[in-house]
Amino acid sequence: MEKRKGARSTKDIPKDILDQLNRGEIETANLTEWLAVDQKILLENLLKQNNRLEYLKEILAQVNGLKKQTVNTINEAIGTEILNLILKNKDDEFLAIISTHSSDLVRCWATYAIGEDPNVTIGEKLERIKVFAADQHFGVREICWMAVRPDISTHLHEALSILSTWTNNQDENVRRFASESTRPRGVWCSHIDALKQNPELGLVILECMKSDSSKYVQDSVGNWLNDASKSQPDFVRNLCEKWMEESLTKETRYIVKRALRTIQK
Repeated sequence: MEKRKGARSTKDIPKDILDQLNRGEIETANLTEWLAVDQKILLENLLKQNNRLEYLKEILAQVNGLKKQTVNTINEAIGTEILNLILKNKDDEFLAIISTHSSDLVRCWATYAIGEDPNVTIGEKLERIKVFAADQHFGVREICWMAVRPDISTHLHEALSILSTWTNNQDENVRRFASESTRPRGVWCSHIDALKQNPELGLVILECMKSDSSKYVQDSVGNWLNDASKSQPDFVRNLCEKWMEESLTKETRYIVKRALRTIQK
């Protein structure tokens, strides 16, 4: 089946496509579609299809209680409340259902259900989230690192040790997760103060990917260092000089250019 490109604006999304998205039958093709899905309708359809409509009231109560309703806050609220219901009802089957669902947004809910679980260690969470880090959909890959980032920050040394072993994974998406999830500042997420002040802690990840073959990974590593340069410019400048001496590749040059873009403004 040929991959859909998706509409450029919400008003241009065909009704039949939007209906399929809201029923969870297909994935979103781009950010426009991702933002256009009505998660409340999608949720109701999901629960009807899987004989769990009794969950709807409690989940919607959490969503409707949000001070600010955005795609991301609704996403997190649904995933978190699904976790609460799974734990309350000992419904592990439902987590398995949403983890492999055809809808990318439903799989995003699964990542929050994993990330918010208080009974799971950081090592177990990272192992469970790994499949989502390798997901073919851009939205799932972005949400999954945000879902576990609070625990990464809280258990930073253990998380960095685990993620350092992901840097040689054959899947570029898994390698990219290792750097993107630990960015000192990041995007749409809380900062990790320990890495802002001591970015050298991240070298166990960064050094392994200073000449990665994937542009997706290169962008993330460059952005990681650009984040760090805003609080520790000397560290980034010295590291880039060291890398340029050690690694005479176009990949390293590209990463260094991205890393130094704030310093060189």
